Amino acid sequence: MEELVRRRAATPCILVMGIMEGWTIGLTILASTIISKGINPFIFVAYSSLLSSLFLLPSFSFHFTISIVRTEFSLLIRIITLALIGIPIAQNLAYVGLSYSSPIVACVMANLIPAISFLLNILLRRSRIDLRKVSSRIKIVGSLISIVGALSTTFYKGPVISPQLMTISSPRLFVFMSPNQRWILGCALFAAASLSFAVWNLVQVETVKLYPDADAMKIASSYTIIGTLVTVIVAVVMERDLTAWGLNMDINNLLVIVLTAVFGSVVRNRGQMWCTKLKGPFFVPLFKPLTVPYAIFCGCYFFPHTFHYGSIVGAVIVGMGYYTVMWGMMKEQGDGEIPRTVFSHKGSSEDDLKVPLLQKEEV
Repeated sequence: MEELVRRRAATPCILVMGIMEGWTIGLTILASTIISKGINPFIFVAYSSLLSSLFLLPSFSFHFTISIVRTEFSLLIRIITLALIGIPIAQNLAYVGLSYSSPIVACVMANLIPAISFLLNILLRRSRIDLRKVSSRIKIVGSLISIVGALSTTFYKGPVISPQLMTISSPRLFVFMSPNQRWILGCALFAAASLSFAVWNLVQVETVKLYPDADAMKIASSYTIIGTLVTVIVAVVMERDLTAWGLNMDINNLLVIVLTAVFGSVVRNRGQMWCTKLKGPFFVPLFKPLTVPYAIFCGCYFFPHTFHYGSIVGAVIVGMGYYTVMWGMMKEQGDGEIPRTVFSHKGSSEDDLKVPLLQKEEV
């Protein structure tokens, strides 16, 4: 009976994931657009995080937090660590990187997270390389491909895509992004954000293992609210001009912030958890590279004057590396090994049924 339910849920889950990845790249483009119009990325993260925290207030327990301070100091340290890495560091790095690069770089660097997580596990001795196993060799090759793709995106921009090469004239539905003068810096910031998300995910996995009986929603709400407060402080320090916080009363800016918060804190997490429950831990991650064709289409159709062929090449290479690492992990699980790497995307996904904590979003 359970197997029949899983089979019938295949089509709805595919549609849900396809739509959500489309929304992800759409919101990334909208965020890039309003940031290019002058909104400080630190303020954008602060506002969207504040709104996201409101949805978690019903799960927040002040008594629970106080009890942690009194009885579980090590858990408190982990919550604070998750709070600092998830929003103030990772998300700020991602959105500042977006202001210097483009949405397709967000896709490229987000697809680096599995390779980074695999390498971190090796460096931290949480797993070891056994070249005698096919799964280990596949993951090594996939990680190398991903790194090559990221370097290609960073250092090779290639020629600008010309609207004259397109059969359909490009409509000006969005504000065209100005040419990026700090492309390498933007890519580096995105790579640092992906590293931060990978570290955040490792801390989360260990927290779940050490405290399996803890209330996951209360922990998630605690580190989200703490992270939001720190994010607001960071934004105030980085932007002391109070007029910049007014968002110029632009309804478009407010709409993007609201959509980003609602989609990230409610829609994405619920949808991914539902699909993971029905289809297993590897189903959701399989759709992450789908943002690449979405980004390529939008880049060619809406932003041809600032979209480069090198971005397409790098994105395709990283996507190949992503699926290669995934293949290695699936092979590892098929051989009876327990994969210890859990992916976290801009967005992030619930890739392990034993990891109920809310995942953070990357741009």
